[in-house]
Amino acid sequence: MAAPEDLFPLNPPLPLPPTFDADSVQRFLEGVRPSDAPAAEMAIYCREDWRRFVYTWGLARDLTGDCLELGANPYFTTMLLAEFTQLRLTLANYFGPQFPPVAEQIILYTSRAGEQCSKKTTFHHFNTESERFPFGDSTFDCVLFCEIIEHLQMDPVAVLREIKRVLRPHGRLILTTPNVARLENVARLVSGANIYDPYSGYGPYGRHNREYTRHDLFLLLDYCGFELEVMFTADVHENRAGSFVDVNRLVDLVEFRREDLGQYIFVRCQSTKPAKTKKPLFLYRSYHPSELE
Repeated sequence: MAAPEDLFPLNPPLPLPPTFDADSVQRFLEGVRPSDAPAAEMAIYCREDWRRFVYTWGLARDLTGDCLELGANPYFTTMLLAEFTQLRLTLANYFGPQFPPVAEQIILYTSRAGEQCSKKTTFHHFNTESERFPFGDSTFDCVLFCEIIEHLQMDPVAVLREIKRVLRPHGRLILTTPNVARLENVARLVSGANIYDPYSGYGPYGRHNREYTRHDLFLLLDYCGFELEVMFTADVHENRAGSFVDVNRLVDLVEFRREDLGQYIFVRCQSTKPAKTKKPLFLYRSYHPSELE
């Protein structure tokens, strides 16, 4: 039985920092963790998802200026940006109401020379859904909004408008999120398995509340005044579609969207026009008709 990656283009070329190969960048990332995070948990997380952090870095590697990274913890992408771009980073997280507006964490990492190091980092603490970002208009040249939109519970358009507010004209938004139309989910549905995320011990924000397709994101970003520069899907960890169904049986079914089957969606877009002011009908319901379009 053929493997999924033999049938579909699920693994685009991995961008790599100068002088690094895939093994060395993986080793670099495996040395990164917040000092207060369980080492074993971080190691498993990195081993599963390190390719995602590298694809994300690839979208930012040629950018310069001031960059806001929303949801920076646990700092894998942060360290790639800090070590291998010219961006000036501002970090933001949200851990719950008990944290002050500005807080500190220690990041442990292994230097390029192989030395065990630590650095104190300061981050802004706020809930992107319920609070105005604590930054002035047109503050940043780039905003990273990675693996967050799928966790939002209420109003992703409001969050994207706030991102747009803090971006300078023609600033870049880099967004990553799971692809609900990924090959694994096709296989799950065909086999009768459920595709929805389990309930989380971390509460409502600990689960995926709404995943997106590439077309969803195109419509949403266009509605909010962003113009696509790059959008692709990619697998970042083992593809388990074959655990649910013989993937060969899916080829004819999904051949027409063979470029759209990766586990994650990676987007870079530019703020080029005003955002619309209502809510797009494809994404919202049960609002007054005057609020929808």
